[in-house]
Amino acid sequence: MSGTELIEVGADAEFDDGDRELVEANGIEVGVIRADGEYYAVQNRCLHDCGPVAEGNVGEKLVGEFVEPGKRVDKSFDEDELIISCPWHGWSYDLETGEQLADDNIVLPTYDVVVEEGIVYVNV
Repeated sequence: MSGTELIEVGADAEFDDGDRELVEANGIEVGVIRADGEYYAVQNRCLHDCGPVAEGNVGEKLVGEFVEPGKRVDKSFDEDELIISCPWHGWSYDLETGEQLADDNIVLPTYDVVVEEGIVYVNV
């Protein structure tokens, strides 16, 4: 989701992987997260029960491949896709697209993040 207003989040030099900052933008709390050297921003309100999703765990997406009947599903982590999981009930969302993992018709609002002259901004 792309907006028209840049909200200052903080200095890029002060963010390490795993760091996050909450900002208020047009009455919406947005979590800006740095993970694997990239910035992501999501609405900090889980679509399940309004929990603080931006405060949840970030990790690689678990994927499975069904091989054949009677065999276990082959599971692995996708290093290219990060997810965030709400700390209240575990609802998980793709960190880039906001799609809920169990139902891609449920989409958590996401926002663009830009870095200009060493300052991190979220575009709302």
